[in-house]
Amino acid sequence: MLSRFFILLAGCFLFSCQSPENTRTPAKIIDGIPEFMLQGNIYEVNVRQYTPEGTFRAFAEHLPRLKEMGVQTLWFMPVTPISVAERKGTLGSYYAVQDYTAINPEFGNMEDWKALVKQAHEMGFKVIIDWVANHTGADHRWLKEHPDFFVLDSVTKQPVYAFNWSDTRDLNYDNPVMADSMINAMKFWLTESKIDGFRCDVAGEVPDVFWEKCIPELKKIKPDLILLAEAEKPSLFNAGFQIGYPWNMYHVTKDIAAGKKDASYIDTALNHIRKAYPAYAYQMWFTSNHDENSWNKADYGTMPGEKHAPFAVLTQTLPLGIPLIYSGQEEPHSDSLSFFYKDQIRFKEFKRSGFYKTLLTLRKENPALAANVGATTLHLGDPKQVYSFIRTNGKNLVLVVTNLSAQPAKVSIEDKSVEGEWTEVFSNEKGNLSGKEFTLKPFGYKVYSSISK
Repeated sequence: MLSRFFILLAGCFLFSCQSPENTRTPAKIIDGIPEFMLQGNIYEVNVRQYTPEGTFRAFAEHLPRLKEMGVQTLWFMPVTPISVAERKGTLGSYYAVQDYTAINPEFGNMEDWKALVKQAHEMGFKVIIDWVANHTGADHRWLKEHPDFFVLDSVTKQPVYAFNWSDTRDLNYDNPVMADSMINAMKFWLTESKIDGFRCDVAGEVPDVFWEKCIPELKKIKPDLILLAEAEKPSLFNAGFQIGYPWNMYHVTKDIAAGKKDASYIDTALNHIRKAYPAYAYQMWFTSNHDENSWNKADYGTMPGEKHAPFAVLTQTLPLGIPLIYSGQEEPHSDSLSFFYKDQIRFKEFKRSGFYKTLLTLRKENPALAANVGATTLHLGDPKQVYSFIRTNGKNLVLVVTNLSAQPAKVSIEDKSVEGEWTEVFSNEKGNLSGKEFTLKPFGYKVYSSISK
């Protein structure tokens, strides 16, 4: 019991004081989320695979390029050391954490990390890190120091792991000392490196009651915290998360790209979210991420070639969400990135950078694309082929027209809501859309913007 007392006492002492940087005026919170995220975006950084060196310092050289592209929030996959015991592959999984308050030496040291965060902040980026709260690696020091921190097999009394994650060990959230230790570890990153938030791995496997206690504690340090849950669980938003994973929508778009579903299913998926979730439960729209890329060939295999573009347009323009771009999609890197080995992204031509810059710039400049602004579906063509909608915020408007089929699609714009002067953002063509007719090529798209001056 004495050791537990000292763990809690040390945690309270370490995190009772805040540095001047943490007392700066926080961003305004609107509908439960920092205002800067409403028209923001997320870019997932796979440090190991990003450069030949696979280090923080090497990645930092890409910051100007990402800033030019319009990236706002950098999400770093876990930066903590990886367990050696029962490690998978040569380098192991980022998600088998060996130490919650240290840096993976593969990437550099703590000073390198702090310097990267500082540089990113000075350039206007936000920084969040992946947090693995459900389990540790197979040789985390807690296994020896505090075996009661773990879920034990009823027969062998040995720590267990879920799924096929044999390189991990499940944490016991019935133990309040373990839960407090986890909260203190998260506070460490807010105070020591001044990050802006967390993407919480398999957040739905951790009890809601933990997040209900944890999140208010973290917000005492940083009120405008960014909180992204890797889960499709409505109750997590009541616990304090702001952004979740829309797996159902992602699988719907995969099926549409494969010809298994038609364009009308986009509305079906959106309506499900509207009914199942609180009013301001935002979704992270994506066509790929580290899991889907590594294991399921996203998006080079699920939405290959020309198929990618209209679905990427939707991730940037659909209501209720914040868009994600995964490392290498701007190239595009047309292969999977290995999970347990060095498998470098071959950046060379950046063929999609201009495409993404156009969309990210539009999202930033046109208030109609703010995450808390709704959308109205328009019927401008065959609903099995054409998915189109308009978003309106005052006199600011965005009209999106996509052909989500492998056949040409006729579009006829007769809706009065689109009257007036518009600019098509990719071609910069200007004009009045009322009565306009055209044909979209297979998996073609147009995005029109009207911004009040």
